[in-house]
Amino acid sequence: MTDAVARARELMERSRAEHFAVGAFNVDNQETLLAIARAAQAKASPVLVEVSHGEVQAIGLANLRDMVDNYRAELGVEMYVNLDHSPTVADAKAGIDAGFELIHIDYSQANKDATDEEIVAATREVVAYARETTGALVESEPHYFGGSSNVHAEDIDYDEVRKTFSTPEGAKAFVQETGIDTFAAAVGNLHGRYPVPKVLDLELLARIRAAIDVNISLHGGSGTPGHYFEEAARIGVSKVNINSDLRYAYRTTLESQLRDHPEEYAIVRLIGPVVRAVQDVVEAKIDLFGSAGYARP
Repeated sequence: MTDAVARARELMERSRAEHFAVGAFNVDNQETLLAIARAAQAKASPVLVEVSHGEVQAIGLANLRDMVDNYRAELGVEMYVNLDHSPTVADAKAGIDAGFELIHIDYSQANKDATDEEIVAATREVVAYARETTGALVESEPHYFGGSSNVHAEDIDYDEVRKTFSTPEGAKAFVQETGIDTFAAAVGNLHGRYPVPKVLDLELLARIRAAIDVNISLHGGSGTPGHYFEEAARIGVSKVNINSDLRYAYRTTLESQLRDHPEEYAIVRLIGPVVRAVQDVVEAKIDLFGSAGYARP
């Protein structure tokens, strides 16, 4: 096991024992990474930087690994990398080989008709590979749950969303069958930002927590009222994913900068407030997750 992975594992253990959650913030480019790193420094908070498949294609696994390491050293922050929603076993293994401390294999994302047996088999293969190599923490879930990391105009159809809810029995069986380190729970969390606030079933989350002895993550944290995060951390959630809220802050602030400075073509002179806006979102989430002051660089 690498030293970085050992530290990441220790962080997840601390989060459960001390009842704080670690934010996993998606990176679209260097500016969002800088914003996340500065927020971590300002709040003395551990953070996870994560990329999904499209971001990997745009940035590159090795490039992201190097950029995170550079900012971690420069700013003295506790920061790890998570490969989010890896659609294939090969992609997940590539993230492990690149030195990512955390890997999310989401086999059903690209294969929505995958059988339970296929999902378990793919997840077990990634878990085995991680244990044979770097020891990276592996996250997964037994089925796909909806939404997309974007800003949505439609309301949330909770009758449909409830059909994808995790169950304590299902979570326990999946953990036992796969050997994963982190279970991605579905309790009303939904990918993306919606015009109505999300509603999480905290009672179900508590029963899932009691049924399994691994880390729990919540995907689709954007647009969720803050008290849910505070209670989720108390229950024992270790990781919360945030993407769309960052994208919204980035785009709306950039649009405002471009609108207010039509004569300026040097983007570097416009980007400062954009980075600051994303940083403000990350800092606010860190406060809600209760992770401020818990960094061990």
